[in-house]
Amino acid sequence: MRHKRIPKRKAVIAVGGVAALGAAALLLPNANASQDDAAGDATPRTFKATDASDLATRLQGLLGETFAGSYYDSGRQQLVVNVADGDDNAIAQAEKAGAVVRQVANSTAELKSAAQTLRTKATIPGTSWAVDPRTNKILVTADSTVTGTNWDKVESTVRSLGSGTATVKKSAGTFKTFVSGGDAIFSQVQGGTVRCSLGFNVTGSDGSPAFLTAGHCGVAAKQWSDSETGQPIATVDQATFPGEGDFSLVKYDDPATQAPSEVNVGNGQTVQITQAADATVGETVFRMGSTTGLHDGTVTGLDATVNFQSETDPGGVDTVTGLIQTDVCAEPGDSGGSLFTQDGGAVGLTSGGSGDCTNGGETFFQPVTTALQATGATLGDAGAGTGAGGGDQQAGGEGVGGTADPSATGGEQSGTGTGDPSGTGADDGSSLTQTR
Repeated sequence: MRHKRIPKRKAVIAVGGVAALGAAALLLPNANASQDDAAGDATPRTFKATDASDLATRLQGLLGETFAGSYYDSGRQQLVVNVADGDDNAIAQAEKAGAVVRQVANSTAELKSAAQTLRTKATIPGTSWAVDPRTNKILVTADSTVTGTNWDKVESTVRSLGSGTATVKKSAGTFKTFVSGGDAIFSQVQGGTVRCSLGFNVTGSDGSPAFLTAGHCGVAAKQWSDSETGQPIATVDQATFPGEGDFSLVKYDDPATQAPSEVNVGNGQTVQITQAADATVGETVFRMGSTTGLHDGTVTGLDATVNFQSETDPGGVDTVTGLIQTDVCAEPGDSGGSLFTQDGGAVGLTSGGSGDCTNGGETFFQPVTTALQATGATLGDAGAGTGAGGGDQQAGGEGVGGTADPSATGGEQSGTGTGDPSGTGADDGSSLTQTR
């Protein structure tokens, strides 16, 4: 890679060490059925997940206030659209477009109102809630730290919303931010080394090479290196956490750095990242991280709110909104890493969650589309001049060959006062914290 301040393997998005789970599915040719070309037929059509997401966005505009969410039925490869008290003409148009239209009780406005009630009455460390369009309800989750009067408060708040609006479940794990993952990046701060993950390479609004990572990483430290003892090679330009998102834009210090848009999935193979994609409930997604490698799972909820125990205020809460909820496993060492689709859609940045890759759990991701809009960045190779997927794309293959063993980098984490984060899979039942 010309003008490099970092090796090519550091410019790709995620490191090797492919786990068996999901790897075969990812590397197979796209097997989704193509869309039916019979334009006048109202029979449900089959879609790839990305195409279903695009159609859902268009139908949301068509249906207006009657649109109550949508999800992807991966078994049938169909888009299911929820409609509350819909106009017959609009419904007919949605069906003509190939969607399965389902009449539901709760509108989007009603579900948002329920979520606001939860935020007012149940913002408790260790809780989360997200819209589940498959059930047309708000799914509330409480982790293992939510007990006693706090659990009673969560239950009573959910009951007040009604059984037809919200449900609640307990999680065996503990919600925490998963600092590290993907290609490891490091920063030296007072108290130790912060280790996070490069998510997706992007181009800044000024044309400079940059990357996206988790916001709590950008808040924790300003300058980042590609090795634990190396000199800084990138500087945080923008960071959001907590609040409306968990994302950072970090610009490479060398403006000539080439940063290809691809994910290294190990075994000499990469996935080209060609676009930012909105998540669709029900679609299969893939997560890459330096601790646990490649894993896949399903999007289970959208517009999720997560209440992390504040690391700076023992009695406080760090609330993050607008996240994607999935059942893809993750562990400390995976935060900031890339969530993507089989056909090259950049979907999310690993934020936090509960559980591990032995027992499973809930995991939350910052939507890439929101991060790009907020920072003004675009996907694509800075300096390559060819847009997304262009430029020196052979860098990814060389990067795979030079990637260090994930288990080695996972052991390099150093704490900053929150315990030993090298215990990558353990849920110790302690209060909700950011694992740095």
